[in-house]
Amino acid sequence: MHQKPEYPRAGRFSRVKEERGSTVEVESLEEFDGRVAHGAGSITGWHLQGVDLRGRGDVLRRLDVTGALLLGCALEPADEQSLRARGALVFPVVPDIPFDAYRGSLYTAEELYAGLDGSYDQTLDARVYAWSRQGRTLVRTLAQALHDHAVDDALVEVVRGSRIVGVMGGHAVARGTAPYADAARLARELTREGLVVGTGGGPGAMEAANLGAYLAHRSPADLDAALAMVAAVPSFVPSVQAWARAALDVRERWPEGARSLGIPTWHYGHEPPNAFATVIAKYFRNAIREAVLLHVASAGIVFLPGAAGTVQEVFQDACENYYADASSVAPMVLVGREHWTRTLPVWPLLESLARERHMVDHIHLVDDVSEVPALLTAP
Repeated sequence: MHQKPEYPRAGRFSRVKEERGSTVEVESLEEFDGRVAHGAGSITGWHLQGVDLRGRGDVLRRLDVTGALLLGCALEPADEQSLRARGALVFPVVPDIPFDAYRGSLYTAEELYAGLDGSYDQTLDARVYAWSRQGRTLVRTLAQALHDHAVDDALVEVVRGSRIVGVMGGHAVARGTAPYADAARLARELTREGLVVGTGGGPGAMEAANLGAYLAHRSPADLDAALAMVAAVPSFVPSVQAWARAALDVRERWPEGARSLGIPTWHYGHEPPNAFATVIAKYFRNAIREAVLLHVASAGIVFLPGAAGTVQEVFQDACENYYADASSVAPMVLVGREHWTRTLPVWPLLESLARERHMVDHIHLVDDVSEVPALLTAP
């Protein structure tokens, strides 16, 4: 997990295309047209993903397409037949699904919650979850696998160059509570230190952390005002629509937020994604999603008080650090001495595991979120 190559710091989340040589990923018609205009006469080795190539038949027929891979590209029937006959590998669009299985980018809250003012059931998020609950068939399983692979591919480019710190915690933490505010203030400080906050993308402490990160460059008074706004709807139960609308109202009041990452899952589709992550890598498979979240958190992970899910994440991370070499260990910070030593005595076992391992100096137990930033930003 914690292999941390040194990349130059990215100024923003972007899908920078720097591919050279025989393998090139093309994920927009603009990029395809640009490369052809610059003299490309062959797309051998190109991977075209989700590109609408209808109306480009004349261009395609002029190109050498041997060995090209086209994933879910929109094509005229004659062009698709021609491409196959000339040696291209064409994966067709998967029919009758409410999402793009070959999408070339991560989600945004605006995309997932489009249509919310009608009802939550009309949103993309709700429709995809409803589709996922209709039973397992070969086509459904394949579509989900293709989708999660595409999200993986998009996420790799989004996190490149960023020092991501994971913030884990209970999904049941209600808006308007002290633990919620603590998580938000912690994430605000971490973001102001130059880290990128990544969470599981759901409600509770996850939402609070994405909220704090989003308002990192606003004043403490603005964060307090936002906390008060969302506190009017403490939970997504009974109304996801009202819960999400309160978050979107915050984003409309402060439209320019700092970047952060959410990695939710439709496996827990009854828990909607929070709207404060600026990019959202939403998966079908929860096991993949949890592994990915731990993997990208190269700057360490903060574990706020939580229950079984958070305990599982602590020991998933501990296992990776246990077997890691000295250069690959990432910090682990558990917040809440009483919680992690008495309520759920995770800390004693973690200490025992760390003894005589490289991770021993990288695990920390603190009482207050104010102690965390120094532990994650120390040289």
